[in-house]
Amino acid sequence: MKLSIVIPAYNEEESITETIEKIEEAFKNVKIDHEIFVVNDNSKDNTIKVLEGLSKQYPSLRYETNMGPNGFGFAVRFGLERYSGDCVAVMMADLSDSPYDLIKFYTTMLEGNYDCVFGSRFMKGGKLIDYPWLKKIINRIANRIIQIVMRIKYNDTTNAFKLYKRHTIDGIKPFLSPHFNLTIELPLKAIIRGYSYAVVPNSWTNRKYGESKLKMREMGSRYFFILMYCFIEKYFSRGDFNKKW
Repeated sequence: MKLSIVIPAYNEEESITETIEKIEEAFKNVKIDHEIFVVNDNSKDNTIKVLEGLSKQYPSLRYETNMGPNGFGFAVRFGLERYSGDCVAVMMADLSDSPYDLIKFYTTMLEGNYDCVFGSRFMKGGKLIDYPWLKKIINRIANRIIQIVMRIKYNDTTNAFKLYKRHTIDGIKPFLSPHFNLTIELPLKAIIRGYSYAVVPNSWTNRKYGESKLKMREMGSRYFFILMYCFIEKYFSRGDFNKKW
């Protein structure tokens, strides 16, 4: 089963080389057919030139530029329309997600024949390195609200690092979120539409270079909109969008 890794990248010239190198290093000793698909989100720095050089070194790497509209959600959606694998993971360009965790996601998916594998940084075995304390507080509050509203046990819905089979991605379209709220739209739709999933611990490491693209003050209402959309679908759609068994 071919694995695609979609990586949205905006002004990541300092981070993207190490990210690609670490992924290839982790996959060097495992037999997993894979592609790394970087979506250059119309970067203003030298991200595209760095990718040009890396693609000559790593045959599994391909990239395209999303000319617009731009933003995290649009970039991920661009990748989710163009990846070539049988399953697809979303990873960050700043190496906050571990490629060794991705291998664990992949083997878990195969062993259990799951439609999705979700990471959790806040379960036994999860790990946080240099996680900003205020961001952590907001994260825990937001995820608790999601748990209560959607009546789910999963405690890290806002974690973007997840793996989906192709039929799952196709089954949860169309996507609405243009920003970071896509991180909760994908798993919540998968859960309420009846796709099977496993939750495994994963680590998170703060970026070495640049700054986070997530602006917490701007995202509250957008996350709330998607949460309410998923709530309405769960309780009022009468199963019209559920997975066809």
